[in-house]
Amino acid sequence: MSKTPIVPTERILISADVADALASAAPVVALESTLISHGLPQPRNVEAAHDIETIVRESGACPATIAVVGGQVCVGLTADQLDRIATASDVRKLSTRDLALAVATGSDGATTVSATSHVAALVGIDVFATGGLGGVHRGWTDSWDESADLDTLSRTPITVVSAGVKSILDVPATLQRLETLGVAVVGFGTDAFPGFYLRDSGQRVDWRVDSEQQIAAVMRARAELSVEGALIVGNPIAPDDELDRELHDRVLSDALAEAERQGIHGQAITPFLLKYMVDGTEGRSLEANLKAVYSNAALAARISVAWAKVRSRPAPG
Repeated sequence: MSKTPIVPTERILISADVADALASAAPVVALESTLISHGLPQPRNVEAAHDIETIVRESGACPATIAVVGGQVCVGLTADQLDRIATASDVRKLSTRDLALAVATGSDGATTVSATSHVAALVGIDVFATGGLGGVHRGWTDSWDESADLDTLSRTPITVVSAGVKSILDVPATLQRLETLGVAVVGFGTDAFPGFYLRDSGQRVDWRVDSEQQIAAVMRARAELSVEGALIVGNPIAPDDELDRELHDRVLSDALAEAERQGIHGQAITPFLLKYMVDGTEGRSLEANLKAVYSNAALAARISVAWAKVRSRPAPG
């Protein structure tokens, strides 16, 4: 997997605890920051950010929340930096393409799956936890609207734990694009591809793993075979935490119709649909989202612990 390079300190600041963990090959889990700045209402976003980091620590790994603060890429946020990303009104949503622009202009920015994966791999973090991946949008045959997450994941050596792709997207088309791009997808304890708010998206996965040790073994084999791109671990939300499917489908249908009526497209469509889901489910989709993120953070930490043990062993033969 990735190796720790020498990075310019004026561009990338790695917190002391993350730097120590990387230097000693201890378990580290990267965390995105768009959930904090754009995905949750205040003050719930600050509470959730701290909760996610606590879950990673209690599961045996060092959390590394990534964001751009004042034009500096920060890997591991202080409490003040986290609060700034969570509460400032001018925090930009950053994909990989935006990182250099945010740094050069001294901006504040929250990193998406794309940017978080890029920065994590750059500094040597091999495991990343998020909620749901971006993907191919519904109606893509007309708009060609596709998240930058997919292209970045095709080029970035990192293991990403998620609850699938956001169910507001075209899930079959997203899986097809991941296959075309050579991104490996496995189900954790399931033969179904998770559906974000739902345990089952209705799509199958070609490979299933049933333990974090198995995932670490896959990571070792990928490194030895120089396999490019990311490994996506689909971790389904717990049965008691998923949305009622009928409610999910009804509200999503209404949300898509309303977005079309208002002419909402491009980058604006995802936040619009997610907010509509929150309002239409009376907050239940938000709770499901958080429960999925918490579960993914815990699993990512366990994978990172297993990976730290595996990579320290001599290569066979």
